[in-house]
Formats: sequence, C-alpha cells, structure tokens
Amino acid sequence: MNMKLKLIVGFVAVAVLAAGAAGGAMWYLAKPVAGHAEVADAKAPPPPATGKKARKFLTLDKVIVMLRRGPGDTETHYLSADLVIATTEEKEKLTKDHLPLMRSIAVSTLSSFPMDKAQTMTVEQYAEQINKAFNVSYEREQMEKPYTEVMVGKLIIE
Repeated sequence: MNMKLKLIVGFVAVAVLAAGAAGGAMWYLAKPVAGHAEVADAKAPPPPATGKKARKFLTLDKVIVMLRRGPGDTETHYLSADLVIATTEEKEKLTKDHLPLMRSIAVSTLSSFPMDKAQTMTVEQYAEQINKAFNVSYEREQMEKPYTEVMVGKLIIE
C-alpha cells in the first residue's frame, strides 16, 4: 500500500507541475510584446463612420431578365438578381431617387449575357460587370454617382 500511495502522490505532483508550466507558458505568450503593440494598433480597423458618412445599404430587388439564347437552344432561360447598393446616409435619398435608372442599367447589362456565359460566371464577376456598366452610364450622363458600390445579394439562373 505504501508503494501505491507514493505512485499516486508522484502522478499528482507531475500533473500539478505540468499544469503550472502550461499556465506559465500561456501567461508569457499572452503578454503583448512592446514592439508588436504598435503594429497591432496600426492593423486595427478604423472605427465605423457615423453621422452623414455612415454606410447605408439599399436593395434593388427582383431584377429579372431573359438570357440570350445560344445557337440551336430552344429553351428560355432567366436570370434573377437582387442587388445591394452601398451608399452613405448623406446620399441615401439621392440613391433612392436613382433606383429606377440603376434597375434599367442592371437589366440592360444582365440581359446581354448568353446562357453558356452566365452559367460560368461567379458572383464577383457579375458584380464587376454591373459596377462597370454603372460607371460607364454615369460618366456618359455626366452625373455624380450617389453610391459607392453595387453588390449582388442573390443570383438565380434557370
């Protein structure tokens, strides 16, 4: 019995020492290093804008277009997209006033795709094409863009 007691005490002592070593290592590794604190502060994201510069998101729902048919294609294919328009609180009303124009540009852009190309494009590529079309249209009309970016919120191809 004496041998068993010594063995149990030994295991408990090793466990306590291991836990202490692990705790000490975590405490040491958790301390910020003086030189790295400035780097961490530099990489911290800026605080969110408030007031009139705060970002607002508007939706342009249910942009539905018929895709162009390929040669020999007899089926009709449709594309449905919900767009998300990023703007500022300051320009939110102006952006809302421009939604019909934006819908028209989006319909024109999306309906120009044939089905085979539409199926291979990524959501990012759709957003890029739509943003490019919006930029060209606003430049051609010599109007200031009331938004910062147009994103694709939902995309369905049938």
